[in-house]
Amino acid sequence: MQEQVKKLSELIRQARKEQKLTQEQLAAMSNVGVRFIRELEHGKDSCHLGKTLLVLMMLGIEVKLNDQSI
Repeated sequence: MQEQVKKLSELIRQARKEQKLTQEQLAAMSNVGVRFIRELEHGKDSCHLGKTLLVLMMLGIEVKLNDQSI
């Protein structure tokens, strides 16, 4: 599980930087705190799923679930 969290956090950080957004800008766009963005980009396990999905949506990242992997 930790490997997937790390991949997701790297994807979020990379997408933010490619879009030339600061953590502060992404937080404001996503209506979350800057601390949340920092923790999300560092792979903190306890980040809220709903907020995480909102940030992904703001970055234009589509999430697909495969129920066989759950």
